Order: sequence, then structure tokens, then C-alpha cells
Amino acid sequence: MSVFSPPQPDVTLLLDMDGVIREATLSRLVSKENIDDWVGRPWSEVAGESGEKILQMMQDTRRTGISAFRQITQRFPSGLELPMEFTAVLLGGRAGMLAVGKNIQAVSELQARLISAQQTIERDYWKLREIETRYRLVIEDSHEAVLMVKVADLRIVEANRTASTVLAGAGRRKESLVGRDFVQEITSGERESVELMLRRVRDLGKAPSIVIHLGETAAPWTLRGSLMTHESMPAYLLQMTAIGKIPGLTRPDRDDSDGFLDRIPDAVTILDENGAIKKANSAFADLVEVGSSDAVVDRSLGRWLLRPGADVGVVISNIQRHGVVRLLSTSIQGELGTETEIEISGSGYQQGTETRIVLVLRNVSRRLSPTLESDDLRSALAAMTETVGKTPLRKLVKRTVEVVEQHYVRAALQLAQGNRTTASEILGLSRQSLYAKLDRYNLGEKEPDNEET
Repeated sequence: MSVFSPPQPDVTLLLDMDGVIREATLSRLVSKENIDDWVGRPWSEVAGESGEKILQMMQDTRRTGISAFRQITQRFPSGLELPMEFTAVLLGGRAGMLAVGKNIQAVSELQARLISAQQTIERDYWKLREIETRYRLVIEDSHEAVLMVKVADLRIVEANRTASTVLAGAGRRKESLVGRDFVQEITSGERESVELMLRRVRDLGKAPSIVIHLGETAAPWTLRGSLMTHESMPAYLLQMTAIGKIPGLTRPDRDDSDGFLDRIPDAVTILDENGAIKKANSAFADLVEVGSSDAVVDRSLGRWLLRPGADVGVVISNIQRHGVVRLLSTSIQGELGTETEIEISGSGYQQGTETRIVLVLRNVSRRLSPTLESDDLRSALAAMTETVGKTPLRKLVKRTVEVVEQHYVRAALQLAQGNRTTASEILGLSRQSLYAKLDRYNLGEKEPDNEET
């Protein structure tokens, strides 16, 4: 039968009511230290840089009879410094105080190692995220059809855009291909050879390429595979390369308008009424950090344009109401997490029976020259500075706040083309609060309300 032995303190100090050491005892861990000089000296004096904590601990002990545990660094005569956890209790009859401390160096080392491990895990996590993002960009933009198929049941786990076009057809979504049996997507006459190749890949890790025919035109493709792990399960990585040009698959040559868009240094994109991208130039692809402009087609601009009050919904609604939007300040977040300050200008037009919206997104994060509005604000604030010494500080601060507030209300109205609802969204105010500020600064007549009634 084992007997529980409570942990023994490493340092025991008998103190008087003023905190002066009258007796000191050490455990075997630090028994080699010579602490005879401690006797007769205040504990706060021999503790090194933890003196303030010790004084607080003794004050608490005198007031309540016992102090909370505190971590201090105890310095010994040899120069050794140990992290220790101390508590002190008041002896009966106010004969003094007893302070006991336990070495927590092992705990401190474990805490330091835990923090280091957490930081390492976080760095590795972000590196993995970056690698996965680049992998997806490369695979998605590949001219080869790439699929990942489970070994167990030959179900498709992932497929890039080319594979979905070949197997699912241009009119079907890529998601409809995921979960389907890969062998069933092959013509019946070639399924046996495909299954034989996959068995060889499973047993040997690789197999010679074979030729299969896919699609309505039975176009020839070379199929090769390799073995990998997906979510702790074995999977096939299948690559299919077209032999010759495949009608409907080879990307058409860009027309003159596409070449013109790519020569524009600012990001340009064309949307439908729902915010889905129909065309974009290379500068836009760089801005949202994707591999190519083709990769953003049919995706919503709202995926990257997220700032409340200046998102894609606000942009489209303003263009639908007023026909144009000019210099709307907002930010856009790329696929790799980079947030960029931009200005948006755009307008709408008809393409047959459909409405299209063309937007120009200009990166203004490195803009150095101040705008005219900033010059006006700077001049107004400079005029306020000249009244220092002539006007009380409270009135100066109040007037300065009014000048700045008036400037930004006017700027929001200009960005919103006079539409007060949109201006209130940009400023993060309710319409009632905006109306109150317009009345206060007499901006109601200067900035007419263009809202539809």
C-alpha cells in the first residue's frame, strides 16, 4: 500500500511582521546554497527583481492571514535564479509570517516548449495553406484533365475544370462529377483496360499509359495514373492528355478586345446583373491572386469584394439607379489573403437582351498625392490651428470634429452620387443620423437627394 507524500517546499522562510528573515530552510534541491547571509535581511531585498511582488504578498498576508500564490524569481547567493511559486501565512498570535516556495522551473520550461510548439504549428499551418492554394491554382488552370479517384470504390473525389468539361460536359457543373463512378464515365468497350491499368497502379504504384476515347466525338486521350494518399485513404491521381486538338475544349484565341483589356494596367471586369464575372483582364487576376483570368469566369465578384457598405451589391445597385458609379473607395481581398485598397468606377450597358456591368478597379494603396478634398480638409484644419491661444481647448476640439465630420459627410455624398441611403451605408450611419448631420451642416440643398420616390 502506497502512502501519499505531499510535495515539500524548496524554500521555507520564517519572517517577522516587517518581512525580515529570521530563519531559512532549503530542500535537497538547493541544499548546496549558502544562505546564512539572508538571516536578518528583508526578504524583498534578497529576492532580486521580485521585491515588489514580495511586498504585496506580505501586505496581503497581514491583512487577510494568507496570501495568494505568486510566481517570483528567487535569486540565491551563488547567482542562481529559479522561478518559484510562493505563498505566505500569518502565524498565530501575530508572531510573524511563514513563507514557503516551490521550484516551478520544470513547469516554466514546459510552458516555453508548449508556446514554441504552438508557434511552429501555426507557421506550418500557414505554409500548408499557401502550398494548397498554389497547388489548386496550378491544377485548376492545367490544360490536362486531372482527377482524384478513391481506390476503394473508384468514386471521383476531385476534378479540375478540364476534366469536368470532358466528362461532365460544358453544360454541367463540376460538382455533379464528384462522387460518380469513374469507370462508368468511360465507354463500355474500354472499361476493362482502364480497370486493369488501375489494378497495376494499385499493386505496383505505376503503370504504362493507355489510350481511351472520351466525349461525344470519341476524342483520343492518354490516361496515366499514380498512387497517393487522400485524407488517410489511398487514392489514384489520374491525368488525361488530349491527343491533338479537341473541339469545344481548346481554349479559343483571345480576340482583339481581350488583348486590349490585358494591356490596361488597371483591373477591369465585366459582370452580369447578379455580380457573376463574365470577362476579366490579367490585372484583375493579379489583384485577386488567381492563376489566370479564365479562372474567375462565372464566379461572383462578392467572393473578393467584402467591405460592408461598399460591396458588390452596393456597386450594382448604384449603377442600376444612376447608370454610373465613380471613385467608390473600398478594399478587395485576394485568394492568398492580401487586402488591397481600391477605387471602383463603372457603368452598365446592354448586350442583346442582357445587362452587363463593366468595372475598373484601381489599386490606390500606394497613392501618394493628396486629393483635392484632402487639401480642403488640410486648409480647414490649418485655419483652426491659427486660433490656438485665442479659443478655449474644448471649443477647438468641438469645432475640429465638426470640420472633419462635415468633410466626410460631403465626400460620402459625392461617392454615392447624392444618394443618401448609399451615403449612410458608406458612413455606417442610419438614414436618420445622416439627415440630422445634413441639417446641422446645411448640406441638404447643396447635395440634393437623388433617391427614387
